[in-house]
Amino acid sequence: MESAPGRFELKVLGTEEELAEAAGGRLAARLAEAREGSGFFSIALSGGRIAKRLYTVAAETLRKRGGVGEQSHFFWADERCVPPDDPESNYLMAHELLLKPLDIATTQVHRIAGELNPGEAALRAGSEFAGVMATNGVVAPRLDLVLLGMGEDGHIASLFPEEPAEATSDPAVFRAVVGPKPPPNRVTMGYSTLAAAREVWVMVSGNGKETALRESLSPRGDTPLARLLRMRSNSHVFSSVPLTDG
Repeated sequence: MESAPGRFELKVLGTEEELAEAAGGRLAARLAEAREGSGFFSIALSGGRIAKRLYTVAAETLRKRGGVGEQSHFFWADERCVPPDDPESNYLMAHELLLKPLDIATTQVHRIAGELNPGEAALRAGSEFAGVMATNGVVAPRLDLVLLGMGEDGHIASLFPEEPAEATSDPAVFRAVVGPKPPPNRVTMGYSTLAAAREVWVMVSGNGKETALRESLSPRGDTPLARLLRMRSNSHVFSSVPLTDG
């Protein structure tokens, strides 16, 4: 029986390296399970500093365990509106550190076309998402796993605190947004898409995030992460940020 919305697991690690090792190993195990199974498996990736080490750990582990099966398909939780070979591209990081080392077929990779107009990129990503889900018999489009980071302001994907709370009810799978951090033009999965996923893992590391994390884990928090946690169950927060009393 699935737990009630707002329930989440918090796993506190001592260092960023321990976080990457734990989450990367767990990701490798999940993808290995999908390879051994017979069903379609969908995952949305994110960018961020901790993702670099996490993807490296997962790729190294999976190379020893037989790689990734053809039933696993990769999407992105958000993307900067830059070409796919730009250093700012979330796709580029995942391609170089995870997808390419594991020889994952291009037919299993569904990047957001950040080089397009943001609105067009969002529509194209949403259409491809729906098509892949339908082809694989997923009646209500629903990701199996989403990987997210959390910023100093509590943002996740490219969902920032400046958006009104009403943004959580937007049904769009992907939408164009303008964020406060460069590059400003981005495409992000919406709250409804993230809330519908079977599992969401949030990686929290780096300096200056204790206040945002504390608010995000509060039942009355108003950060984007807090909003998402209230909307769903089966969320897992991996943190190397210390939460001291106070």
